[in-house]
This record gives sequence, C-alpha cells and structure tokens, in this order.
Amino acid sequence: MSFKDIRPEDIINTKNIPIWKIISAAIVAIFLYTILSGCFVYIRPNEFGIKQVNIGIKQGIHEKIYTTGYHFIMPFGFEFMHRFPRDMQVFELSNFEITASRNARREKAAHIQTSDGFFVDVDVSTLYRIVDPYKVLTTIGPGKLYEDNGIIPKVEPKLKEALGEMTTEEFYNSPLRVKKTDDAKNLLNEALNPKGIQVEHVLVRYFKYSEELQKNIEEKKLKDQLVFTNQSKTKASAEKAVVSKVQQEGEANIKVKLAEGKAYMVKKNAERDQYVRTKKAEADLLINLAEAKKTEQINKAYQNQGSENLLGLKLADIYKGLDLIMLPSSGPNGINPLNLQKTMQLFNDVQKQ
Repeated sequence: MSFKDIRPEDIINTKNIPIWKIISAAIVAIFLYTILSGCFVYIRPNEFGIKQVNIGIKQGIHEKIYTTGYHFIMPFGFEFMHRFPRDMQVFELSNFEITASRNARREKAAHIQTSDGFFVDVDVSTLYRIVDPYKVLTTIGPGKLYEDNGIIPKVEPKLKEALGEMTTEEFYNSPLRVKKTDDAKNLLNEALNPKGIQVEHVLVRYFKYSEELQKNIEEKKLKDQLVFTNQSKTKASAEKAVVSKVQQEGEANIKVKLAEGKAYMVKKNAERDQYVRTKKAEADLLINLAEAKKTEQINKAYQNQGSENLLGLKLADIYKGLDLIMLPSSGPNGINPLNLQKTMQLFNDVQKQ
C-alpha cells in the first residue's frame, strides 16, 4: 500500500480520543523513559566505568571495570556509575594561554631554582593516562579529583627535584635536559602508579630566565663562541701545517724515489753494455781463434805431402799476371818453379839489368 492508497477514514481521528487518555499516555511514556534512562548507563569508547553500590547487599565500590556499552544500574541512588577517561590526558604548566590540547588542564609555568641559585620558568606538557580506574577512585576520589589531587600536586615538585639539579647554562644542554626530564617522569610514576595513573611523557617545550640573567647568558655565550672560534682557527692552522709537512715529505719521497729509479736505470744500462761488450769480446775471441786455427791448418797442409804441387799452383797464379816471360828451364840458370828463392833472385837480376 502506498501513500496514495490511504483513505481519509483510515486515519485515526484524534478528536474522538479523550484528552485524559492522551495525557495519561504521555505521563506513562515519560515515566518509562525516566525509569529506563535511570536504569542504564552508557559508557563511551574513551571511558572506563566503576560501579558504586550505595544501598544493597554488596555496598561500596566494585573492582569490576566496565567498558564501552550500556550497563544496568539500580535507579534512585541505589547504584552509581563513575566514569573516567581512558585516552591520553594532558596537563600543562605554561604562562601562555594557548595550549597544546583543547581539553588540557593548564596552570602557571614551573618556577624552578637551578643548582647555582638562579630561577627559570619552564613550560612543560605532561602526558598521562588512567590505567586502573578502581585505584584512582579508591585512592584519589571521583570526578576530576585525579587532576586536582593526583597530577597537579605532584608535577611541579618532581620537576623541581629533577631539573633543579642542573645549572643555569645546562638548560641549553639538550641531551642532559632530556635525561633530567626522564628522571622527572620516573619520579612521577613512582608517586602516581600506586594510584592507578601512568605518566607517558614529560616534555619541556620552553624555558625562560629573567631578562638580566638572559642577557648575561647571551653575552657569555657570545664570548664562548669567540673563544671556540679562535680555538678552531688555531686548530685549523695546526692541521694545515701538518698537511703542508706531509705534502713536503711526500714530494721529497717522490724525488728520492725518482732518483733511485734513475740510478737503477743507469745501473741496468751499464750492466747491459758490459754484457754486450763481454759477449762481443767472447765472439771476437772465438772468431780469432777460428782464424788462427784455420791458418794453422793451412800451414800444416803446406807442410804435408803434395805441398810442392800446391805451391806450384800458387806460383802459376802469380805468373798469370805477366804478358810474356821467357825463362830458361835448363842449365845453371834454369828455373825450378818450386824453388821460390832462386826464382826471386832471378827476377832481381833481371830488374838490375
């Protein structure tokens, strides 16, 4: 059936209902809503619930922790559900109105006296959470008392105990400052863990000295920076001298190595020349010995049988150069080609004539 199919006579005519019935129905509805809303409590996703029984068999605060959802309680004050936040909470000590968290609780900055007697205002953010709402309720109290009687009275004294061990200048030492901040967190946990509160972080965001002290610190810092600059320049000059010395030693070593290389080359060249000369002399000696041996063998050949014929052949070669010569072959002046001495004498006599 659609809206168009509805007939006017099908609609209930409230004019025909008595007014007392309408009023009675409204009263009953309000009563039921009141009863039901008083009997059920809704615990949000970021909340814990702890039940307190005021009238009944098990009176007192129950240890059971209720989480997200609707939970039944007896109305009219018989039972009551305490709610506590389960997400991260922020407590700030700062002189600035702007906070890191919209719901953060803020107090004045921590006024800490340093170990050398000066004062410094420190802005600190403390991040914590409730880990055991039963302990919080039984040791501190309901509502926001975990802030008023738990966190707030403890944070600044523990910060003074830890950060107060530093001198004025040591606040600029970030690693040391972080270490002391962690010490403050540990001190807070020692005091708050038995009450069901866990401190997660303690963060120093800003610190400020008095104007006069701040000016003196800045002037001292400038002087220290000048001293450090001069020390750095002196160290740089010393390092430069070391580099120059090393460079000079390196160049000297290069020259020495080059001289050693040249001397080695000269030595090797001399050894090479000596080797060549030695081998050449040995070769000449062998050649000369061979020539001498050859001459010796030839002389021996001339002295053996048949040497006269060989000598005649040599003399015949000599006579080849003459155009015409007539020599006696008999008588006292006859020529014997094998008698070289007589032949030479004959030629001398002919030359004298």
